[in-house]
Amino acid sequence: MAFFIEVLVGGLLAGVMYSLIALGFVLIFKASGVFNFAQGAMVLAAATTYAGLVDMGWSGWLAFLAALAVMIVFALLTERLVLRPLVNQPQISLFMATIGLTFVLEGASQAVWGSVVRGLDLGIPDTPLEVSGVLISKFDLVASGTAGALVVLLASFFQWTRTGRALRAVADDHQAALSVGIPLERIWALVWAAAGAVALVTGLLWGSRLGVQFALTQVALKALPVIILGGFTSIAGAIVGGLMVGASEKVAEVYLGPIIGGGIENWFPYVLALLFLLVRPDGLFGEKRIERV
Repeated sequence: MAFFIEVLVGGLLAGVMYSLIALGFVLIFKASGVFNFAQGAMVLAAATTYAGLVDMGWSGWLAFLAALAVMIVFALLTERLVLRPLVNQPQISLFMATIGLTFVLEGASQAVWGSVVRGLDLGIPDTPLEVSGVLISKFDLVASGTAGALVVLLASFFQWTRTGRALRAVADDHQAALSVGIPLERIWALVWAAAGAVALVTGLLWGSRLGVQFALTQVALKALPVIILGGFTSIAGAIVGGLMVGASEKVAEVYLGPIIGGGIENWFPYVLALLFLLVRPDGLFGEKRIERV
């Protein structure tokens, strides 16, 4: 039983970090109704910028602030040069624009910082901590606590503030939001800046665990099953979906892996999401849309 609890707790802690990845997707989707395919590339760009500046001799906090400034500038340029010309255009146009941003960010990151895998030390020890007979990784505990605090902070901001209400209005109907004086461009810039900040924290946490490399863009795709389970428009759904994915993949890897082969945690979340789509395609907290045909 103690071993099962260790596996479950480890999966739940990893799930909180998955929730952080999914949060970036949810923020963009709530503001524009478009799946941001470039979120993984944003994670990579933020992490490589931070790691590159640290390698140049910058202090950790100064590199963090500089990388955050880079992501905010990227958000402002994205709103001005990409999103603003596509206002009231078909959603597929915005989606294709995010695909283009993916290749631009990946190419720019490689051109500026190279493609060498960099280690990243945040000063968090990856040693076991015993709690009531259960061993928990200190790194997982601190990383999950950081991710959870950021998720709660952003969720509270967008749920209870005036800007959050404006964001929900923009998500429901762009033209209606513009007609009542909500500045669409400012909302988009703010949301993309928030998504950039989330991408930076995500890149630091996962980069410290896996190394800063282009594989981080693949890790970001783990958010797909998370938002399918929780719903594309729900921050609470991102949290619950992340916990479900993290716990299920770890339990499946430990208990089903010896039976059907290893590597289950790489594909089990997608199978779970596929099965969930058959039962509840809108996700646990997704908004149901009824359209007249």
